[in-house]
Amino acid sequence: MKVALIQQTNTNNWADNRTKLTHNIRQCAAQGAQLIVMQELHNNLYFCQTENPAIFDQAETIPGNSTNYFGSLATELSVVIVLSLFEKRAAGLYHNTAVVIEKNGTIAGKYRKMHIPDDPAYYEKFYFAPGDLGFQPISTSLGKLGILVCWDQWYPEAARLMTMAGAEILIYPTAIGWESSDSDAEKQRQTDAWVSVQRGHAVANGIHLIACNRVGYEPDPSGVTGGIQFWGNSFVAGPQGEIMVQGSQEKEENIVLEIDLQRSEKVRRIWPFFRDRRIDSFDGITKQWLE
Repeated sequence: MKVALIQQTNTNNWADNRTKLTHNIRQCAAQGAQLIVMQELHNNLYFCQTENPAIFDQAETIPGNSTNYFGSLATELSVVIVLSLFEKRAAGLYHNTAVVIEKNGTIAGKYRKMHIPDDPAYYEKFYFAPGDLGFQPISTSLGKLGILVCWDQWYPEAARLMTMAGAEILIYPTAIGWESSDSDAEKQRQTDAWVSVQRGHAVANGIHLIACNRVGYEPDPSGVTGGIQFWGNSFVAGPQGEIMVQGSQEKEENIVLEIDLQRSEKVRRIWPFFRDRRIDSFDGITKQWLE
């Protein structure tokens, strides 16, 4: 299966962002991509740097404008597309939601981000309610896609449960970067940790993993911080954690490559982690802390 990751910069012009995404999707499809993954909240700037009630006006319903538009594009190009949207579920209830569009333009399924951060420059709890759909893969014509979103990528339990539910590949739309006051050494530690933890998920579950991050600088509208430099580095890891491809730290790019989903079966035969799990001793994992 040929997969594509679109790593791009965004501006506050929603129409321009969509035009760029459309161009990039077409380019990926022209290179034979069957599955196209876009970064977290790809329609606009990463607005969670501040807490601003007016931003809720940017949210949209599902189905809605974006699913209709990208659904038409998926139909035209016969590709499966992973969207990442600011969902308005009801008055006062919003989610950070990934939507999978089937190649016939229909909605194959959606995943609502489960782990919601609340850190300096990442004030997501102000905007998003935690997901309530669980860790369920989405069935498509290309297989079962395990969609998770950004902050979810730090939690091995999420990757494990998604894989145990039958996901054939893990996919993380992402928006992560450095704060301007971070030292070069700290920046390197953070990036290395981000790549390493996800490679660990691939290894522990014997599964391919796609991480699609945005790139470029976005200022803090409040001026409290120096803004975020999104660090790109979008990558695909194989079932043994091998980096199959990795994007630039600074540049926009479309990454297209072919992956063999049958490798999971081969790897799990030599590393049978699921066989040897001591589920009889894991009760403590459902507690917040053990004392």
